[in-house]
Amino acid sequence: MDFEQLKLSNQLCFPVYAASRLIIREYQPYLDKLGITYPQYLVLMVLWENDGVTVNEIAQKLILNTNTVTPLLKRMESMGIISRKRAGDDERKVLINLTDNGRQLRFEAAAVPQALVNNLNQSELSIDQLLLLKDELNILIDFLRKRES
Repeated sequence: MDFEQLKLSNQLCFPVYAASRLIIREYQPYLDKLGITYPQYLVLMVLWENDGVTVNEIAQKLILNTNTVTPLLKRMESMGIISRKRAGDDERKVLINLTDNGRQLRFEAAAVPQALVNNLNQSELSIDQLLLLKDELNILIDFLRKRES
């Protein structure tokens, strides 16, 4: 038996994993200038879209466990870019809000997506192909999330 099913080149997950890691590496120089990590950038994007959400909402949006998000948020709070407060109506809920510094980072981060697109545009993939890939990955993500429920 040659175990074809166990060859790395035959796996769906590996190219997705590798592409994710390599794309995050492309972000790194831009995020270093902002003084944040990629997971912190993701949290900020959630908050820039809708400030004042709960830890659970952030975790759900980013497809992470709350025990992964909580230390990340604590670090961001110590950096002065978010604040964490217990909800008045439910002590179990923790609300996350941007600070003035967190809101200011939005202006500095606004150029990051275009810079990344410019870098990727030098590849053999067209913008249309990249957008199609994003759409197809979102279909896969939606399918896999429904299976979790």
